[in-house]
Amino acid sequence: MSAQVERRFGVLLTIAYDGHLFSGWAKQPNRRTVAGEVQGALWAMDPRASELRGVSRTDRGVHARGQLAAFDTDQSIAARGWALGVARHLPAEISIVRAAVVAPGFDPRAHVVGKTYRYSVLESPVRDPLLERRAWRVGHRLNHELMAEEARSLLGEHDFRAFRNAADKRADTVRRIVRAEVRKAGSDPRISEIYVAADRFLYHMVRIIAGTVVDVGRGRLAPGSIARAFGSGSRGELGMTAPPDGLYLDEVDLDEPVNDPWPPGHGG
Repeated sequence: MSAQVERRFGVLLTIAYDGHLFSGWAKQPNRRTVAGEVQGALWAMDPRASELRGVSRTDRGVHARGQLAAFDTDQSIAARGWALGVARHLPAEISIVRAAVVAPGFDPRAHVVGKTYRYSVLESPVRDPLLERRAWRVGHRLNHELMAEEARSLLGEHDFRAFRNAADKRADTVRRIVRAEVRKAGSDPRISEIYVAADRFLYHMVRIIAGTVVDVGRGRLAPGSIARAFGSGSRGELGMTAPPDGLYLDEVDLDEPVNDPWPPGHGG
């Protein structure tokens, strides 16, 4: 009798989390991380499942609504079963918002064509405990027209070498921005949301953009700072690096759709 061939399946999870209690996404020794919690929940369901293959290594304190991570398994379980089963073993700060069955070995990092980040700014002279560590509170009055105009100068393809942490040593710093806007949150007029969507990002790029846009809005920087930084390549042209509290990975776009996700039609 011939030996039975083991079948493998791939699963893609869309994950949301409140990042303020975690030391970022990536697993680290002796640190509580989002990937570590999700991996533990996955192994509680299937001890033979592979390591997670995540898309974005979000920093300590950064949140997500659309983080993607894939793994391989020999368990033939429907997407609904994975979404609900893994979630059962997760803390309240992490949720599986969608699951889909994909080809074994599927690595979402190789299929990313764009990401959308959102940065939330609370314009208020007093703290709001319900938004603590979920938005950057700025006590100054902001000029929203100047902020929106400054953000629009990001659109298109530019060299973003000035818009990165010093630890980012990548030689290729050209990125293409397809969305850059500032708008009021519909749920709360005190909150301004800065949206940035691009093909790729540098380390701390969105937080530097957010800090610069806010510094222009509160009069600490002259309008046109982003355009000047494109020309000079100098980090000194730009504003502060905004804190991680207000940053959300909202969405990751892949170059091919997944089949039969659960819940059906749910955004990821």
